[in-house]
Formats: sequence, structure tokens, C-alpha cells
Amino acid sequence: MFVPSDYREPDVSWMIDLMRGNPLALMVSNGTPTDGPYATHLPVITDPRWEGPATANLSGMRLLGHMNRANPHWAALETGSVVLLTFTGPHAYVSPAVYDITPAAPTWNFTSVHAHGVVEKIDSTEETLGVVQATVQAFEKEFGHSWDMSESVDYFRKIVPGVGAFHVRVTGAEGMFKLSQEQRPEIRERVVRSFAGRGCTRHTQTADLMSRLA
Repeated sequence: MFVPSDYREPDVSWMIDLMRGNPLALMVSNGTPTDGPYATHLPVITDPRWEGPATANLSGMRLLGHMNRANPHWAALETGSVVLLTFTGPHAYVSPAVYDITPAAPTWNFTSVHAHGVVEKIDSTEETLGVVQATVQAFEKEFGHSWDMSESVDYFRKIVPGVGAFHVRVTGAEGMFKLSQEQRPEIRERVVRSFAGRGCTRHTQTADLMSRLA
């Protein structure tokens, strides 16, 4: 991913926060000349066994994910191959009307992380079950506390044969935080106020990130 210097993350924690806050990643891997690349949207979490610390480009970070084994992407995926995981964060269209200057051009403020890594497919039923359980625990911890999975583990075991789980060892990542950094402070403030007043979650989140950069 091409990241102009103005739009690089101020700290590696911004990339980690974006990945954890927006865990539905797009996983892309090479296919054949006939089929072209494969791409699958799937939940990706940090491996609970990974202790860090995070490097500047996240190399060495371990991630976990899973997909339906009936997906042709699973059959095409090979252990040891390189994959790309893209995570998309808050984003919003910027109207030139907000700038209150002429001439001006519209743009799009957005945030994303591209993580490259080496994939390892998991064959063990028990380890696959572990990935499913770790994923549930990660999201229940973040977004709710009401559901106890203990009574559903037997059901998990019934569906796990259809689940393709994997590890990804990150070899490098780039973060893009395009948040009007090139604009004058007063213009950036107008954009922040415009987003904050929209009453839309992604606009509000974009405004919050812009304010953190100030």
C-alpha cells in the first residue's frame, strides 16, 4: 500500500487499535492465472498466545482466523504462502463546501491497515476448535458479557469439521491514516466539526481520530 509520509500512523498502537476495532478483514491470496486472486471477508483476531511487544511494522505478530472449508479459497490456500489481510477503519467523504475556500477539491478521509504474513493452515480438530473458542472469547469480551459458550461446546464440535482455521505470522504491515493532515489547522477543525455533526458512527469515529492528531 502506498502511504504518503503525511498519512503514516503516529504510533504502532494506532494500527493495532484499528485492527482490533475493525476485525472483519479481507484476506487476499494468489490464485491461478485462470482463477485470479482469492479474497474472503473473515474475522481475524490477535493470537492470545502472542505476547509482543509489537514492532514498528508489526512483524512477528501472530493472528488467527477461520473460514468455511467449502470456500474454494480454503482449498487454494497453502501453508507457507503469503497472504494479505486488509482492515478498514473509520472513513468519510470530505465536501469542498466544508473548506470554505476556492478553489478546492473533494476527497475521502479514511483509515486502513494492510498486513502481509505467512499462513499456516490448521489440520487438528482440537486446535480448530480452539481458534473458534478464542474468537468467541475475543468478541464477547469486547462487545458483550451475556453469553456463556460452555453449554455450546458440543455443538461447536459438530460444526468444526466444516471450519478451516489458520495462523498468520505477520511479516510486515502498513497503516494509512488519511485525516486531512495536509490542511491548515482551521480547515481541519471545520472538517472535524462537519463529521461530528453528522450523527453517523463512522463520521464521528473519523472526527475523533482527527482530534487525536491535533
